[in-house]
Amino acid sequence: MIPAAFEYLRARSADEAVQQLTQHGPDARVLAGGQSLIPAMRFRLARPAVLVDINAAGDLDYLRVSDGALVIGAIARDTAIERAPWIGETRWSLLHDVSRVVADPVVRQMGTVVGSLCHNDPAGDWTTVALAARAVVKVRGKNGARDVPIDQFLVDSFTTAVGEGELAVEARFPRGDDRTAGSYQKVERKVGDFATAAAAVQISLDANGAIRDAGIALSAAGPCAVRVEDAERALKGRKPSADLIRAAAEAASRKSEPNGDLRGSVEYKKHLAGVLVARGLRQALARLGVQA
Repeated sequence: MIPAAFEYLRARSADEAVQQLTQHGPDARVLAGGQSLIPAMRFRLARPAVLVDINAAGDLDYLRVSDGALVIGAIARDTAIERAPWIGETRWSLLHDVSRVVADPVVRQMGTVVGSLCHNDPAGDWTTVALAARAVVKVRGKNGARDVPIDQFLVDSFTTAVGEGELAVEARFPRGDDRTAGSYQKVERKVGDFATAAAAVQISLDANGAIRDAGIALSAAGPCAVRVEDAERALKGRKPSADLIRAAAEAASRKSEPNGDLRGSVEYKKHLAGVLVARGLRQALARLGVQA
């Protein structure tokens, strides 16, 4: 199908994009990678009157470590993370895992991390990882910028805290120490398909080998990515063990609220959520040299 008619604007900086978004209000949408928006426009599921293209905004194209966080600009592509060798370090292992399984290689050439967070698909990959990693999204508007923790940023299916006339300019993923590791586990019917189920896990150990901090989140388990707080609380302060991993997996299965479809029944997907959390915990621990 052909998209409905729209006005095309090309912003050459974040400030210019905010100005254009403010001018056109709710009629405007942002085009970054376009891997979700353009198909929706073709089927007329999205009908913006104005399209603000930020791909020429060079001040939004960056991937860097700053103030103890990995900072990803709004038009940094998935491939930038996939191909950066230093992302594979233990403390960034969660991000490295997900960068290799987002959609397919063709989509990753144009898809953006920040765009994926703003799209907030219930079966998305980056929203799930952002929850587990305690990411923060910077949102800029005409009155300045504000930092929004990911738990507050993800409001509901395809809905975020980005307001009218605002632009999400970057996502920051806090950098753990050398006792931090993560894992992203995903089951899909074929490469590029939405997740049947997926789980993001990140853990940090203290000097005595106990779990100091934990982040666990699920994809395709509710109206948007789901944090498994019961599992996180159960892990903190405890030494890793098979029983502890089993308890976290059971908490994940209980928390998961998927929809039954051609990819699997509700019961199957709930079970799979627990399996993937357990698998992710074991891999994260193994990356830290711990067997459980």
